Amino acid sequence: MNPFEQKHRNIDELIMDWDKMYPKPYDKNEVDPYTKTRVILMNGTEFEANWFLHQFSRNCENDDLRRELALLRRLEQQQQKLLSALKPIDESILEHTIGYEQLAVDLTAHLAQREPDQYVKKALDFALLEDFDHLYRYADLLEMDAGIKAEKLVGKYTEIMPGRPTISHHRYPKDDVKDAVNFRRADLQTKLAVNIITAAEQQTMNYYMNVCGFYCNDIGRRLYQEIGMIEEQHVTHYGCLLDPSATWLENLVLHQYTEAYLYWSCAKTEPDNRIRRIWEDLFEQEKVHLALASHLLEKMENKDAASVIGAKEFPAPLTLTSNIGYVRDVLKGTVQHTAVRESYAHVDDLRPNSDFFRYQRIVNNDTCNVASHKVIEMYIDKNGKDYRFETAPNPIPALRDRNDDNTSVGRVPGSV
Repeated sequence: MNPFEQKHRNIDELIMDWDKMYPKPYDKNEVDPYTKTRVILMNGTEFEANWFLHQFSRNCENDDLRRELALLRRLEQQQQKLLSALKPIDESILEHTIGYEQLAVDLTAHLAQREPDQYVKKALDFALLEDFDHLYRYADLLEMDAGIKAEKLVGKYTEIMPGRPTISHHRYPKDDVKDAVNFRRADLQTKLAVNIITAAEQQTMNYYMNVCGFYCNDIGRRLYQEIGMIEEQHVTHYGCLLDPSATWLENLVLHQYTEAYLYWSCAKTEPDNRIRRIWEDLFEQEKVHLALASHLLEKMENKDAASVIGAKEFPAPLTLTSNIGYVRDVLKGTVQHTAVRESYAHVDDLRPNSDFFRYQRIVNNDTCNVASHKVIEMYIDKNGKDYRFETAPNPIPALRDRNDDNTSVGRVPGSV
């Protein structure tokens, strides 16, 4: 599929009335888990598109160009509003959160397995274990507060058990900065992966920032607060991989190409006929957006979109599916790793005065007061053991005890 060769509609034909902008929501009890995660993914992609377009406009002196951006931004806003309306009213904040974390796990695992750039793959594998552990913490809170087992929400496609413990994710901010990828030399798959994962993690960060204060009890509010801080780290971690030498218009083309690719992927992999028709229509809209962005790049910088994209043909569709074996392998091999400036290191190899240990002493000075640990301990106190969905024992022996939450793995030398 080459979206540049496809016929597309006039841009004014994309303006929606209110009925089209408010589709029927999915049924939370019947929907396929990956349909929910696709909705979350594309909502995040539209959020990124809108904020990028706002920042572009705020850094642009050409009013003719700003008018084109205003039109494009309004159309992206329509798409975002439509996607938000697909979430049903009876789906709680925490139920929706399980979808966010399942998306983070299976999207990251999928991207990592097809990533040709080993530096980018390491970045994906590293944060994968952290989102995997977040799913476990939220799942225990959900069962404790609402009596709902998250294994049903994830369709048993994604395991629910400890990864690198959340308490170990808190790092000195300077260690989150990573080397940028040179997009002029990078494979198209790498360009797409970096843009996709940055938008997805940014959406998770935004969601937790907004819903934290709305949760119904203090331990839930504190858990969202803590994990929201880690999502800030992840957005820095992934956002630094973006090529800062790309111009605003080059980035505009890459954003629109990424959106078109994702909607096409959703349409190719969606089992729900009604939702698939929505993906197909939004893909048709994105072809128009991409054509406008390409026209602006050619008009204002005398560059062809091929100079930004490289191969114009879409790669194989992005597929959300179960990745249990892959996650287990990454967990077994890298659970004791942490970030150190532009690279990664085994906790056992860090000096006692390293920034990681210094930051941990400040933030986690009292482990009993750390929400991600406290919520599991509260669940164990109430039920005798934690809540999990495992297909086999945890590959890390130190994380198999269901009667005591481990706070050493990933942050204390010699823990594994």
